[in-house]
Amino acid sequence: MGTIWNKLMTICLVIEIIGNHLRVPTICFAHNITAFFVFGDSLVEVGNNNYINTLAKPVFPNGIDFPKGTPSGRFTNSRTIADIIEEELGFKDYAPPFLAPNINGDMILKGVNYASSGSGILQSSGLIFGGRICMDKQVDYFAKTRQDIISRIGAPAAQALLRNSLYFVMIGSNDIIFGECSLALDFNHYVDGVVSKFKSQLTTLYNLDARKIVVLSSLKVGFMPFEIDIHFCAQDCVSSLNKLAKLYSSKLKSLLEDLTKNLSGSTFVYADYYAVTEDLINNYRSYGFEKANHACCELIGRHGGLFPCLPVCRICPDRTKYVFWDPFHLTESANLILAKQLLDGGLEYVSPVNIRQLANS
Repeated sequence: MGTIWNKLMTICLVIEIIGNHLRVPTICFAHNITAFFVFGDSLVEVGNNNYINTLAKPVFPNGIDFPKGTPSGRFTNSRTIADIIEEELGFKDYAPPFLAPNINGDMILKGVNYASSGSGILQSSGLIFGGRICMDKQVDYFAKTRQDIISRIGAPAAQALLRNSLYFVMIGSNDIIFGECSLALDFNHYVDGVVSKFKSQLTTLYNLDARKIVVLSSLKVGFMPFEIDIHFCAQDCVSSLNKLAKLYSSKLKSLLEDLTKNLSGSTFVYADYYAVTEDLINNYRSYGFEKANHACCELIGRHGGLFPCLPVCRICPDRTKYVFWDPFHLTESANLILAKQLLDGGLEYVSPVNIRQLANS
């Protein structure tokens, strides 16, 4: 079966090169990547929360610039960073939300998105929103997808597909934001608990045949319009959150290096989202932006950070001039810059290899 699988993948690549004159709908691939699986929070959600009881739903004007007639399910004006990376790796369709009722058998062979707004590594993170799919549950859902793939193409072919897939994991920022209550406690104790839980979840993914895994650190949360506005009289609180995010990012990098060393055949790529967002916001004018920490979709707050993006909000006319779409999330224009850094950047942003190098390995 392994030989047949390798031949079939080669045939698929030839078909891509000659312009898709033949139709092979299920397992042709991009670069050396057979499928793209996404885990995370609202920064990469594509609509799972539309199917659960939660306050965190991506309603309009979210997705205002997404292709017309296509429900977005995203917490940005158009594409997420995961969408952009999928396209760059050659995928013609975005990984669909796991909970969408219209997913058919062939679709899951190209990848699935399990991300959910309000979710975190810890089950307690985001409790204020009600329903959300925490990382533990997202991994459980992936196990179900894996079993469905095995049922469709058999265990040997499924293992080959899954081990050549890319796993994009972008979660942890909510654990920092909602971990603010821990600031009166010991930073290290709280972060160690988050990282320990994450280690268990990532190891489970490995045991489910994930081998090429990209994990993003927390962004510099103190730059968010929400945090700036809510702490307008206590800037030290924003500084403390940034310290917490930086500590988490440092410990996460060490964890991923340890996992790559000890889990045979794996590559855990550390993507320093803290550093790339810090660079973008500190140098926003050089990237063509006019507003670094003011929400495009706003209602109240000095930086538009005190109200989520809902139909009652005002929308800036030129989204390309804003780094932040709403109090928490970036615009597509910002996502494009950050995606490029993670795809092709050097060791200051991604290690031990960048995403494109991982895809081609």
